[in-house]
Amino acid sequence: MGDESEWMKLPIDQKCEHKIWKARLNGYEEALKLFQKIEDEKSPEWGKYLGLIKKFVTDSNAVAQLKGLEAALAFIENAHFAGKTTGEVVSGVVTKVFNQPKARAKELGMDICFMYIEIEKAEVVQDELLKGLDNKNPKIVVACIETLRKALSEFGSKIVTLKPVVKILPKQFESREKAVRDEAKLLAVEIYKWIRDALRPSLQNINSVQLKELEEEWVKLPSSPPKQTRFLRSQQDLKAKFQEQQAQGGEQSDGDDGEELVVAVDPYELLEPVEILSKMPKDFYEKIEAKKWQERKEALEAVEALTKNPKLENGDYGDLVRALKKVVGKDANVMLVSMAAKCLAGLATGLRKKFGTYAGQVVPTILEKFKEKKPQVVQSLQEAIDAIFLTTTFQNLSEEILAVMDNKNPSIKQQASLFLARSFRHCTQATLPKSILKPFCAALIKQVNDSAPEVRDAAFEALGTAMKVVGEKAVNPFLADLDKLKLDKVSAVPPKKGKPTSAAGAKSKKSSDSKEFTESELSAEVCQDLAAGVLPASCLEQLDSANWKDRLASMEEFQRAVETMDKAAMPCQALVRMLAKKPGWKETNFQVMQLKLRIVALIAQRGQFSKTSASVVLDGLVDKVGDVKCGGNAKEGLTAIGEACSLPWTAEQVVSMAFSQKNPKNQAETLNWLSNAMKEFGFAGINVKGFINNVKTALGATNPAVRTAAITLLGVMYLYMGAPLRMFFEDEKPALLAQIDAEFEKMQGQSPPPPIRFTKKVAAEEEGAEVEEQDEDAGGGGQNIMDLLPRTDVSDKITTDLVSKIGDKNWKIRKEGLDEVAAIISEAKFIMANIGELPLALKGRLSDSNKILVQQTLSILQQLATALGPGLKQHVKALGIPIITVLGDSKPNVRATAMTTLQAWVEQTGMKDWLEGEDLSEELKRENPFLRQELLVFLIRLMFWDLMLCIPQLYACLEDRNGDVRKKAQDALPTFMMHLGYDKMTKATGKLKPASKDQVVSMLEKARAVMPAKPAAPAKTGGGKGSAESQLPSEDVADSKPEVKKVRGGMAAKKGAAGKKPVSKGLKDDEDKSGPLFILIANAKEQRIKEEKQLKILKWNFITPRDEYVEQLKTQMSTCFAKWLQDELFHFDFQRHVKAIGVMIERLESESEATISCLDLILKWFTLRFFDTNTTVLMKVLEYLKLLFAMLNRENYHLTEYEANSFVPYLILKVGESKDVVRKDVRAILAMLCKVYPASKVFPFLMDGTKSKNSKQRAECLEELGCLIEGYGMNVCQPTPAKSLKEIAVHIGDRDTSVRNAALNTVVAVYNVCGDQVYKLIGNLSEKDMSMLEERIKRSAKKAPTAVAKQTATDRSQKEHPTNSNATFLRKPAQEDPNNKLNGRPSLHPSIPKEFQLDLDMIEMDQGRVCELPDLVQHKLDELLEPIMIPEPKMRSVSPHFDELHNSTASTINFVISQVASGDINTSIQALAQIDEVLRQEDKAEVMSGHIDQFLIATIMQLRLINSTHMADDRVDKKDIIKLYSCIIGNMLSLFSMESLAREASMGVLKDLMHGLITLMLDSRVEDVEDGTQVIRSVNLLVIRVLEKSDQTNMIRSVRRNSSLR
Repeated sequence: MGDESEWMKLPIDQKCEHKIWKARLNGYEEALKLFQKIEDEKSPEWGKYLGLIKKFVTDSNAVAQLKGLEAALAFIENAHFAGKTTGEVVSGVVTKVFNQPKARAKELGMDICFMYIEIEKAEVVQDELLKGLDNKNPKIVVACIETLRKALSEFGSKIVTLKPVVKILPKQFESREKAVRDEAKLLAVEIYKWIRDALRPSLQNINSVQLKELEEEWVKLPSSPPKQTRFLRSQQDLKAKFQEQQAQGGEQSDGDDGEELVVAVDPYELLEPVEILSKMPKDFYEKIEAKKWQERKEALEAVEALTKNPKLENGDYGDLVRALKKVVGKDANVMLVSMAAKCLAGLATGLRKKFGTYAGQVVPTILEKFKEKKPQVVQSLQEAIDAIFLTTTFQNLSEEILAVMDNKNPSIKQQASLFLARSFRHCTQATLPKSILKPFCAALIKQVNDSAPEVRDAAFEALGTAMKVVGEKAVNPFLADLDKLKLDKVSAVPPKKGKPTSAAGAKSKKSSDSKEFTESELSAEVCQDLAAGVLPASCLEQLDSANWKDRLASMEEFQRAVETMDKAAMPCQALVRMLAKKPGWKETNFQVMQLKLRIVALIAQRGQFSKTSASVVLDGLVDKVGDVKCGGNAKEGLTAIGEACSLPWTAEQVVSMAFSQKNPKNQAETLNWLSNAMKEFGFAGINVKGFINNVKTALGATNPAVRTAAITLLGVMYLYMGAPLRMFFEDEKPALLAQIDAEFEKMQGQSPPPPIRFTKKVAAEEEGAEVEEQDEDAGGGGQNIMDLLPRTDVSDKITTDLVSKIGDKNWKIRKEGLDEVAAIISEAKFIMANIGELPLALKGRLSDSNKILVQQTLSILQQLATALGPGLKQHVKALGIPIITVLGDSKPNVRATAMTTLQAWVEQTGMKDWLEGEDLSEELKRENPFLRQELLVFLIRLMFWDLMLCIPQLYACLEDRNGDVRKKAQDALPTFMMHLGYDKMTKATGKLKPASKDQVVSMLEKARAVMPAKPAAPAKTGGGKGSAESQLPSEDVADSKPEVKKVRGGMAAKKGAAGKKPVSKGLKDDEDKSGPLFILIANAKEQRIKEEKQLKILKWNFITPRDEYVEQLKTQMSTCFAKWLQDELFHFDFQRHVKAIGVMIERLESESEATISCLDLILKWFTLRFFDTNTTVLMKVLEYLKLLFAMLNRENYHLTEYEANSFVPYLILKVGESKDVVRKDVRAILAMLCKVYPASKVFPFLMDGTKSKNSKQRAECLEELGCLIEGYGMNVCQPTPAKSLKEIAVHIGDRDTSVRNAALNTVVAVYNVCGDQVYKLIGNLSEKDMSMLEERIKRSAKKAPTAVAKQTATDRSQKEHPTNSNATFLRKPAQEDPNNKLNGRPSLHPSIPKEFQLDLDMIEMDQGRVCELPDLVQHKLDELLEPIMIPEPKMRSVSPHFDELHNSTASTINFVISQVASGDINTSIQALAQIDEVLRQEDKAEVMSGHIDQFLIATIMQLRLINSTHMADDRVDKKDIIKLYSCIIGNMLSLFSMESLAREASMGVLKDLMHGLITLMLDSRVEDVEDGTQVIRSVNLLVIRVLEKSDQTNMIRSVRRNSSLR
């Protein structure tokens, strides 16, 4: 008992180490209670047990060990630094806990491992568990595997790294212990849940029996992906979300997420690379050159065996590749060529992207070798070049491929085209840009006309594949030279397999494909296993029975199983492959076949049915669609597949299959099914071109049923497409064309039925968003169909002679010319937009004195409208507006023809192009009653975008002398008012004379009473046929949609009475311009930055702006700029630019927040103006920029890197402008720029400017660099002062005098800052340049004050204003920014990283503040002689200016702190004195919060400067250095006396501080100086204070980091 009484008195931590197990047990119990009571995770109490936790878990006494495990678990869960014990504790658990017989001990050991994972130590835990697998004790191995499995199950594959686990898994299957093998099997099943088939390659070499058992277990797993159920401390948001899902009724897994999980893991990444270069035969390179083919074969066989490894170690394969390339290119033995190609394919597959460096060497040789026609060789070469392509890109191979496209050998051309077709299938729109596609298309178009049919077919396949990948809009411009027949062949190429077809311009396709379910093709064995898991065994056994009754019974069981099967668990592909199993679709019994077809429909309706599954059954369904007994079920199956895989894809496949057969019944019924399906699904996404050839084939069929079905299908298509459909069939025989016309007449006046079936994969929310777009595609029809028509280039027929004829003086010759033009257009039917000089010639004839020729010209223009289609838009200004002039003709028949022509043009072009500019309003100004009357009639029929420009002329027409004009104007008033609103039209009368105003207002009141209701949005009218005059063309509907959204988000939202004031689209009158210029969209700028980083858009970097940059900027502006403002900014008239900038200046203050949100786009637009030559615009731009940067400074906004990189380089271009006034403004803007963007980041831009060929720009940039260095010190020089100064010094030898002077002035500015050190920084100069520099420094020294170290603050303030006329940063800061006072926000902008706060943010402040700093504080250094006293600078009373300092923003503190790191000792001491004033007053010390790291970094830099520069400079008084040390130490002691401030110091800063203080203590030079020993003693005291008061965790980490560095 005496012993017990002794240990009972011991502290808990000593009990835990006691040799008596009862004492340890008692210690563990008390420790457990203590751990559960401590609330502060950073309590010092935890530190006592840091080294004991391993002993807790490895206790030799089993009873005590259990309690120790519990206590260890509590410690790990609650202690802040428990992670430091991970390695030793988990190692102890593995070796001393997992071998215990008690299950509780093993359970606690696992819990400890899981808790370490939870506190972010998963890697360490996993490493220790994997080490445990090498233990000889099988119990430990089993427990380690079980722990890994449970950890994976709870934390998921993102936390538990699977690669090392998969690597050791095969070894565990080889264990002699059954328990180990069983646990390994469970682990393999768990891993399969997370990565699915990616696990298979790693386990292919295990025992076949074990692999079969695993396959059986894997099949049983649910298809839904597993979810993480336990979360890390950093994943608390995910944990809360998971718990919320549980509370709402369990897990609801999303199939798409599961698919992502399966795809996310690449089996290649889980494999270990194999090193093969060292394993190659030593005599390989000798044998490969041997004369005997058998020896060469032996060498290749050895390499082929090595290259079969699925993943190869990276190395230098250059020699091997060259040797194989030589065999492929020159060996006469085709068998060896095939082997060498296989070796190259193996290398490319095993190395992947690492093989890309060799691709360019090998591809030309392989392509040239395609001259071999033997199938075995060709196949090997194809496999090799396909594998190589996956390692590189088209950008790297395009030259090599194009080089062989002109080869004379047809086999080479054919295989090159086929290679392109296969490679295109691996591309996307992003990886196959127009720059790459264009030369390929040009080469392929040549091959389309090749004499060899196989070459032509291959070229068609390549072009068709490219069209399917990037879309018709991207490819069609390159196919302009192809005739209709060849274009049809290109379009008929089937879409690439395994990936969804993407066609730019098919919006509905895009929406459905974006969520399409895809799967790879499964093997027969896998399908058999999957089907066995969901179907009864008897069902599978009887599938291929010889007795039809057994097969019927099997089908009935099959149907019942499918009807009760869960959607997620239904293996669709496996089931349909079972149905296709012999006898499959050749089933002779109609009852069995009916059931089989019904089951196909069920599977497609109930399961996740992919296109892969559809491909298995479509051929069989099409084969039975014409069967009398089974045809109905076959059609049901096709419809179900259409719902599952989209009708456009299904229809394309089905029609293609039907017409590849010769059965007319199947062809007719297929077309009948398609006619019905179009009505049920709608027309969205249907590929018209894909059907035209087959429909034409059907129309020419001998079987009347097929012809009838084809005509019926055309009638249904006519419902959606309208009259343009007939254009495809105008070449048919008259009798057939009459039947087609009769069918079309039946459909006249009918509307297409609303769809009743939809593709399952389009999400509900997507349907809502896409319905209008699909309706447009279905209903507008005409515009899209015109794009499909083959067009002829007639530009070569519009000869100079023909144009001369049209303009001849003799009217008969003019008529001959017009007749020829009409004949050319009639013959071509559809022509391209390039019609040479014809528009100008026809324009002249519209004003012909011979009215017959005017009418003939108008008729030709009507022909042109039909022939050109959408291409007519580009001729609106040249030919369209002159048509309006003809409306003023005195003859009614001429006016009528002109009106008909005008309407024909507007139908093709839409209205937007007519309304750009003021052409229409100018026409209304003409004093011609006929013109006004006819044009007003025309305006009544149309809905105009910009009616306000026409209002003044409309009011003038109301008072016209001609009665008919007045009447038509009054008739137009209600329609105008319907779109503009009564208020706007009344306001517009303000410019009229009083008498006229009263009369017009009374007419407006009458019109208001009869004003019609505004029609509903035309976008929703679908394909319905309304009045031809009142219905808008589809293009205008589409164009109007974004405009409507903008009005809702902008003006209408502000006014709140949008319903009472209908707003016309895109109004440009004054009232409309009163709306916001910029629309504030949340995160829009961040999204643009993200897209540019991801290279989704062009990076704003160019020498001169190209069209694609301008178009991109227009697109980006369209969402956040007012429509009228964007139109003005991109107008061709510079006066519009000036006007727009003027409005932006007026609204700058009122819309500052929105301006900042669009700042990147505004600055980009201004960079475009820098390339203009108009001085007026440029001056207006610079005026706006000065006001803009002043506003940004007031708002405390800081430019982002993205904004600066897009703007500053182009601004610097203008600093070299020849006009002084421009240069002056640019320099002023640069000065203001440094207030919103760190000067150290402006510095590199100016350095780049010094490399310009423009000598003015070089000189100005050098002057600005000098000003920056004078104003902000050497810290501004980036990347390093030495590198920057060397580049600046090079310009001392420039040929231009102004550049030389500027470079010398800049170096002198550096000399004034850092003295003779400048000679080291500038490097070696020529003797001439050095003499010039020394002379300039001498001259500057005479002018400068001699006692730099003792100058007053006032003197220094005066010196900082340079005398150079070109200096800007310090010369006139107040003049350029009158608002430049410290009135910003109290906190720094969050976008500025903290590391810049030391020397970047602070330099944004006004340099004039230097003169407000207090005088130098004198310190009594005698106090340093007292050993226990701290050296303190004696401070005077609080400066009268201190309140101003304290009450200003944090930026003021930044500036003062910046002076601490100054190269001038007096400046640094003065700054330290001010900071000490703050630190010594408790009520004001808190202003330093948030600036501690910044202050410490400045202090550390000063310590380094003293050590490296001042101590080595004999000219510096060592007493000044001791005084500076005194101030630094005093400040540090004051700071580290306040724990709240001291704890803000970060780990990295503490590390540097401790390093600096230790360096100071070890500096022997300090001891040699008077009072130096006292400084070192004070530093010792400071180190102790830092250790006591700073954050302990950061302190310990910094000390450890310092010690590790040593």
